[in-house]
Amino acid sequence: MPPTDDDTGLFRELVRTGLNNMFLSLERLAGGLITAVMALFSLAVIGAVLLASLAGVGLLLLPAALRLLRAVADRERHRLTRWGWSAPSPPPATDRATVSGALRALVGDVQVRRDLCWLVCHSTLGFLTGVLGVLLPVIAVRDATFPLWWRLLPPDTAGASIGIPVHDWYTAAAVGLLGVAWAAIAFGAEPALARLQAWPGHRLLGPHSRAVLYERITELTATRAAALRSHTTELRRIERSLHDGAQSRLVAVIIQVGAARRALRTDPARVDAALERAQAAAEDALAELRGLVRGILPPILESHDLEGALGALAAGCSVSCTVEVGDVAPLASSIEATVYFTVAEAVTNVTRHSDARRARVRVVREGDTLYVHVHDDGRGGATEHAGSGLTGIRRRVEAHDGSLTVHSPEGGPTDVRAELPCGS
Repeated sequence: MPPTDDDTGLFRELVRTGLNNMFLSLERLAGGLITAVMALFSLAVIGAVLLASLAGVGLLLLPAALRLLRAVADRERHRLTRWGWSAPSPPPATDRATVSGALRALVGDVQVRRDLCWLVCHSTLGFLTGVLGVLLPVIAVRDATFPLWWRLLPPDTAGASIGIPVHDWYTAAAVGLLGVAWAAIAFGAEPALARLQAWPGHRLLGPHSRAVLYERITELTATRAAALRSHTTELRRIERSLHDGAQSRLVAVIIQVGAARRALRTDPARVDAALERAQAAAEDALAELRGLVRGILPPILESHDLEGALGALAAGCSVSCTVEVGDVAPLASSIEATVYFTVAEAVTNVTRHSDARRARVRVVREGDTLYVHVHDDGRGGATEHAGSGLTGIRRRVEAHDGSLTVHSPEGGPTDVRAELPCGS
């Protein structure tokens, strides 16, 4: 059966993807070779300084050696970051400027020891893989084109890259086939060499697991404290609302009912007016309680799905507001409430302060993370000052181990983005 157009197109796409991967890997290997040469030079310098320090004469150069180590390691971190790996540089340590501080860092700093281990690995393994990765395509091109120019060489020097002498066209053609084989090897080996070259950096230049765990514990402690403060504030708000609102209105109902009972015995004509006032006070108390409940968990989330609830918010916006909700799957009620209040606060700011012409709400789920984005083309200037609604929204979001970013420069536009983990 002859190949179809779909088969031909698929083959071309595979070849194109493979070539892109090979050239991308070649670029990575070349960049890694540069940092490997820097690491080799740094290893020689640091080794000389450490040997001299054993005799006491190299101690003064130890802080400079550690700065050199840090500079080369940061250069590799930056290179790896360009290829999608995220490893922020450790914070600068000011105590390494002195000899005693440098000695303490060399002995007790885990990251310094990991950087030294990376230096040894990258100056050897990284250098060899870089040289091999760069030479393979050069050798492939050299041998593949050898039949075109071998006659220009002196007879005693013509030969393949692996040393096979060439004296006739048959051997030259064999060298050309060898070049094709080298190209096939490079096609498959370059990505593997690039991954092997980057492996020590991925393993050693990132933060130590204990440091990551410490930062994670610190972050969770802070978010837990913020959640407790938010919970306490919410309880106090509910208490004040009950005490100053619903409770006072219920007291008014009791007073009006008592007045109606007394009027029933003394002046029946006043009973109707007293009962009317009591009914009005009861209705006010009921409205106060409904508003209080609505502030705890919006009832609209019970009667509508998240898209319907957000659509109702958009309908109440003073400007044209569109809502896009993807397939978010079932969410916990607390997550839905947080999304609702986040969008409600952003839409309220659009209505009151933005002078915008249009707004957009987008909620999508990718994996175990829910992304909420509210955009408007208003004048910007939204800030999280004390008492701002955005501050309360941040506390709600961070209580779920999420994050909130507000980008609102003067002149606009305003973007409010929230990321909420929603995995089971």
